[in-house]
This record gives sequence, C-alpha cells and structure tokens, in this order.
Amino acid sequence: MSKKRGTYVYSMFWNCGLIAIGSLIQAIALKSLGIPYNFVPGGLFGVGSLIYYKTGWLDPGLLYLLLNIPMFILGYIFISRRFLGFSALAMGLITLFYQLIDFRIAIGTQLYAALVFGALLGTGAGMVLRSLGSNGGLDVAAVILNQKFNIGVGKVYFVFNLLLFSLSFASLDNDLVIASMIAVFVCSVAVDYVLSLFNQRKMAFIISEKPEEIAGQVMNHLKIGTTMLPAVGAFRREQKTVLMVVINNIQLKRLEEIVFTADNYALFIVGNTFSVLGSTFSRRKIY
Repeated sequence: MSKKRGTYVYSMFWNCGLIAIGSLIQAIALKSLGIPYNFVPGGLFGVGSLIYYKTGWLDPGLLYLLLNIPMFILGYIFISRRFLGFSALAMGLITLFYQLIDFRIAIGTQLYAALVFGALLGTGAGMVLRSLGSNGGLDVAAVILNQKFNIGVGKVYFVFNLLLFSLSFASLDNDLVIASMIAVFVCSVAVDYVLSLFNQRKMAFIISEKPEEIAGQVMNHLKIGTTMLPAVGAFRREQKTVLMVVINNIQLKRLEEIVFTADNYALFIVGNTFSVLGSTFSRRKIY
C-alpha cells in the first residue's frame, strides 16, 4: 500500500487526469462567468484581459500566451522539463475547452457571480497545481516561490492581483474592480484549500496511565503507528508517556473510542495539521 501511495502521484494518468478536469473547470469559469460579467480574472490572464478591454488588441488568450513566454523560461531554469510539459498540456486544454464551451451561467447579482466565479476558478487551478504541472502564467512564479521560500500559492495570487486591481481603479468601473477582487480572494482561498485537501490530517496527543494498552489497540485496530514521547508532570514531577498519533478525520472518532474505553480519565488533545508528508502518508511532490 505504501508503495502505491508513493508512486501514483508521479503517474501519467493521475497527472493528466487532474490537469484535464482542472482545466475544464477553469474554462467553464472563464467562459460562462468571467467574460460575460467582464470580470478581470487576475494573474497574467487578468493582465491580458485588461489589455484587451482597453485596447481591443488581439484577444485575452493570445495575450496570455505571449505573457507566458518569459514565465516558461523561468520554469525551465528553476523547475524542470517535466513541469513545463504538463504545464503546456494544461494551457492547451484550457484554450481548447474555452473555444468549445458555449453557454453562460445566469446569475442575477454581480456579487454572487463573483463568488461563484472565484470558487470555480480556484478549484480548477488548485486541481492543476495538485499535478506535476501548472496553468502557466503566474502559477509558474507561484510554484518557484513556494519551493524556494515556502510561500503559499494562494498568497502569491492575492498579492499580485491586489497590485493589479489597485492599478485598475483608474480605468475600470469601481464596482467591477471590487467584484473582481472579491473573486480573486475567493479563488486564492479555494486554491490553498484544494492543495491541502489530501495532505491535511489530525494530530492527537494522548496522556494516559495506560499508554502501552492504548498504543497496542491503535496499531491493531486502526493499523497506524504511534509515537511515545517521554514527559514529566509539572505538579508531581511524575514520569509520563505521551502518545502522538497522526490520523485522518474518518478514523478520529474510532481513536477517541479506543482511548476512553481503555482509560476513562485520559486527556485527549487534537489539533489540525496543514500538511503531512512521508512514511505511509502523502509523498513529497518533486516537480
């Protein structure tokens, strides 16, 4: 099982599937909501859209392609050829789906349309970034900053687009700019959520007088490992053993039952973890 978990992330089928579905969702967001409501999507596509709205030169797709040339050079230098290959596939699929889609999602209120647009666009972008590629454009810079400085991808989007829309107030309708900024914020949250969705776990600390019994039941019934941490009680200075268990949300309730069935006076502490990599959990992704 651990071998399967460690290798599927690098399979061609998995990565192409994520890219295809994510690109389709983004194309739907752009064609059925972004353009009809004149939203500025943000990122380099937003820059291309803004140039198109103000000058009518070329179209957002072609401008986006031109703006991607320096980004792909950076990707070639700092990331990998495999990353560029998957990213090129994503760009091609977005372009194809964008041309094929011919419907509009009718939403009467601009604010509601912005929320739906941002959620769809962020979900699609996050799915593509879960692969070994990207959508090109700002995604390339975001991946480089994430790998080099551990800066969240969604935060890179938000800061860049905040600057973009700040400059847009001089030439666009204020309500449109504000609605677009709301969409971008929702998009950044959706991207970060999708990226952490499969890596997020719960970390439980268990303080009990029966650590050996609890650890044995956890390993036997839940088939997961536990870590025994030596500790000292501050009040009585007694030696204790604290159990640390990393677990998913589905198994959390079963872990709670095991703990309190063995020791009704145990202390059960649970916290969220943003990402868990290694061992039998998700494998570190290398572009």
